[in-house]
Amino acid sequence: MKAGRRTFLKSVGVASLATTLPLTACTGPKAPAVIGSSKMKLSFRPYELQLQHTFTVAGNSRNTTPVVLTEIEYEGFTGYGEASMPPYLGESQESVMNFLKKVELGQFKDPFLMDDILEYVDFIDKGNRAAKACVDIALHDLMGKMVGQPLYKLWGLNPDHTPMTSFTIGIDTPDMVRTKTEEARRFKVLKVKLGGGNDREMIETVRSVTDVPLYVDVNQGWKDKHAALDLIHWLSEQGIEFIEQPLPKTQVDDMAWLTENSPLPIIADEAFQRISDVAIFKGVYSGVNIKLMKSTGLREAHKMITVARAMDMQVMIGCMTETSCAVSAASQLSPLVDWADLDGNLLISNDLYEGVQVVDGKITLNELPGIGIMKLES
Repeated sequence: MKAGRRTFLKSVGVASLATTLPLTACTGPKAPAVIGSSKMKLSFRPYELQLQHTFTVAGNSRNTTPVVLTEIEYEGFTGYGEASMPPYLGESQESVMNFLKKVELGQFKDPFLMDDILEYVDFIDKGNRAAKACVDIALHDLMGKMVGQPLYKLWGLNPDHTPMTSFTIGIDTPDMVRTKTEEARRFKVLKVKLGGGNDREMIETVRSVTDVPLYVDVNQGWKDKHAALDLIHWLSEQGIEFIEQPLPKTQVDDMAWLTENSPLPIIADEAFQRISDVAIFKGVYSGVNIKLMKSTGLREAHKMITVARAMDMQVMIGCMTETSCAVSAASQLSPLVDWADLDGNLLISNDLYEGVQVVDGKITLNELPGIGIMKLES
């Protein structure tokens, strides 16, 4: 690309991104130029994440998580994206790749046409939120690289305002919980999974090792609102900061009652997916857990934060089990939120990227363009 055109793209691109604030991306080294072509080219492949420990939540256990990795190439730049498919999302590598086969980015002359492109992707099929997110992430990464700036700067966010991130302790035996807690000593807050029938034992075991603040995630594992409230009162004495998705998402009235009576904030996760859900759950939950794989990516996630704040709801940004690609993308939004649970890349043993770091428990953004990652594999 000629120097004059690159300078023009950067000046126009920064103005466009700073005004519309719809960014999403994963970053890596420049890809070889596509000779003779100025169209965007989307490619994708399946990948299996290997967990360092068996990951158990209320309802299931797993040792791996399937993902699909994407790339969008345009005039010598490459943006990276990722779709992660934990069981409850209802997506698979096959469904994601079938969706991506329908995406024709070549019809768009300019990758900065963010709204047009992502509205087109959203309307290809209903659902497929993780599949849509991996396109959104790669597209935002591409644009961040083209203008040479990390996304948080294009949003005007202060990297000093990033929160601490929690590290997740899954349901397990007391010995294994102690081991996991010891391994997480560099973190200043932990997220403990409950709902497996051994809730008090889980908390007491973690507390035998550390006194750091705790988040609790029940993953819909409690069924009775009165029993849940009794346990929350006990948890409030154990240094717990909030309770995430304590009851099944279908028990809306029970959840509203629990939120009204709980001494701790109640945060929606499985019940909360996209921006249309924010207004629905005002008064039902104290706050929302936004994840890129649910929101279809950074463009909508950014809007969801704005709407939740306008409704005086607290905001958490979370992740699935993911590589540093998707986790670093979500981290670009972290200066805007109250809490972060961005440890999905730290739970796996075969990450393909290097990106956002956790320093003394705090999310630490870097200066790399896009979402701030480097691709490690050849």
